[in-house]
Amino acid sequence: MIQKKICMVGAFGVGKTSLVARYVRSIFSDKYQTTVGVKIDKKVVQSRGAEVTLLLWDLAGEDALTTVKPSQLKGASGYILVVDGLRRQTLDVAIDLQRRVTEAIGAVPFVFVLNKADGRETWEIQPADLDPLAAQRWTLVETSAKTGAGVEELFQTLTDAMMQEHNVTDSTTGAVAG
Repeated sequence: MIQKKICMVGAFGVGKTSLVARYVRSIFSDKYQTTVGVKIDKKVVQSRGAEVTLLLWDLAGEDALTTVKPSQLKGASGYILVVDGLRRQTLDVAIDLQRRVTEAIGAVPFVFVLNKADGRETWEIQPADLDPLAAQRWTLVETSAKTGAGVEELFQTLTDAMMQEHNVTDSTTGAVAG
């Protein structure tokens, strides 16, 4: 069986834990739970004809007192960069985090996530704010941990990219990915 470590990174309170809970356990809670350090979940999925165990590392959010440690990122096959559409400053944190994660573990697949799509009408982040990221060919996905919108797509997109990155053969067709 193939295992892939995925790190959830982003500013404090962007919804990393809620996205993982929605994906792994199909639940959402309005009660905010601060992640201290790292919380690890796992889920077995299919990608490119193979069974893949995703090890989801939910890292504590970035704020003035807490930063993502390179040691937490070690061994990651990919990461999810989460932004809260309701708070513009979380975009700036995410852009800085992307640079630092790349410095720590290299250029591995990642997905940029605009979370809280259920509150889209009050988002502080505008489409023009994302143009520079699209120009860099970042994969952008809108999600709502609350409603579940985009959550499956998010994790499947990253899993498929990680499997392609490692030239995994599709056992159903015999084709080599990548």
